Amino acid sequence: MNEHCSPTYGKVDDVLEMLTKSKSLHILMVLDRASGPLRFTELKEGVKASSTTVSRRIKELEANGLVVRLTNPNAPQLSLYALSSHATKLSPVMQSLYEWAEQWTMKPI
Repeated sequence: MNEHCSPTYGKVDDVLEMLTKSKSLHILMVLDRASGPLRFTELKEGVKASSTTVSRRIKELEANGLVVRLTNPNAPQLSLYALSSHATKLSPVMQSLYEWAEQWTMKPI
C-alpha cells in the first residue's frame, strides 16, 4: 500500500509549534479581542507575562506575518500592535479552541 502524507501536515505542525510557544496564542487572542491596536504595555498586561516574553513572541509573530507593528512618524518610540489581515483568518479557529478548552477536562496521568 502506497500512502502519501500531504505536505500540509508539516505546515500544520509548524503553525502549532509557533502558536504553542509561551504566550503566542494568548497574544493573538488579546489582539483579536481588542477594539483596536494596542500599545506594548497594554498587550503585556493583557497576557500577564514578562516584557522579555512578550517582546520575543511579538517579534516572532511579526516575522511570521501574524502581527503588524504600527508606528507614528511623529512619535517613533510609540508602537502599536495589531493582528495582520492574515491572522484575522485564525480568529474563528482561536475562538473554537478557546471554547473547546473551556469545556474540556484534562484527566490526571
